[in-house]
Amino acid sequence: MKKYQVVGIGNAIVDVISRCDDAFLSKMGIEKGIMQLVEQDRGEHLYDHMADHLKIPGGSVANTLAGLGNLGLSTAFIGRVRADALGRFYAEEMAKGGTDFPNAPVAMGAGDLPTSRSMIFVTPDGERSMNTYLGISSELGPDDVSDDVAGQAEVLFLEGYLYDKPKGKEAFEAAARACRTAGGRAGIALSDPFCVDRHRNDFRRLVKELDYVIGNQHEWESLYQTDLGSALEQAAQDAGLVVCTRSGHDVVLVRGDEQVTVPVTEITPVDATGAGDQFAAGFLYGYATGAPLDVAGRMGCITAAEVISHIGARPEADTKALFKKAGLI
Repeated sequence: MKKYQVVGIGNAIVDVISRCDDAFLSKMGIEKGIMQLVEQDRGEHLYDHMADHLKIPGGSVANTLAGLGNLGLSTAFIGRVRADALGRFYAEEMAKGGTDFPNAPVAMGAGDLPTSRSMIFVTPDGERSMNTYLGISSELGPDDVSDDVAGQAEVLFLEGYLYDKPKGKEAFEAAARACRTAGGRAGIALSDPFCVDRHRNDFRRLVKELDYVIGNQHEWESLYQTDLGSALEQAAQDAGLVVCTRSGHDVVLVRGDEQVTVPVTEITPVDATGAGDQFAAGFLYGYATGAPLDVAGRMGCITAAEVISHIGARPEADTKALFKKAGLI
């Protein structure tokens, strides 16, 4: 038995979430419905103009681990924060949520990058517009990856955004190597179509090397530069397990000759933040516990539906109880 059922590696980012209207987005020059990286000055400017806000520890993979913790799995997160107020908040909140945060906050020094943060503006239609300042999380490197953590993972979950920095790429591959050498399974979330565009060759290689890959329709189409049907056909030949989500449409899961589609129930989102992260949590719960593909897919749909029914990227309901109600466990 490994110490951890799921270990994640990714950007440790404090999410700062505020409601606004479309006019505010226009006034502030914020592009609606996407995640964009911003520099420190821009991040501070946006933060100063946020109304009442909710502050929670975030980052895509960290949100997924919070969902897995809600489901009772043993988890750890490999990330990097500064020993400033936001960094201490992040480490403490991860631990409170039941996820080990083995890397202590990095001591402060003159000119050092602060803890990463994402200013998220939610409009009345539930769309979220994310403005992320990467800060110290962009310095995550192989020295931050301990074999005692990655090597103790039954399942490792990797964040595609890490490939945006050479040190992050090295950390990513060190963690995958430690996990798989010790008999674990490693996979990746493609993160977003623009991330795929930037790292297409690396991601195509990873699809062939890793045990599972999670992406949405636009990410798979970007990876293979073709329509979804052709992209999934190619992915099925390359990957051990392919997972494809499509907004408002069935989820597709392919493993070798096995392909299943899982219907989704459309609901009006209160806040779409974290839908993909929590789909991954539900799916990985099923994957880590040996559930059939269709059951793992249905679990992902349930956890995604739960998180978009309220503000914030982490579950508020007992998601395991939702699985029991649906007859999945």
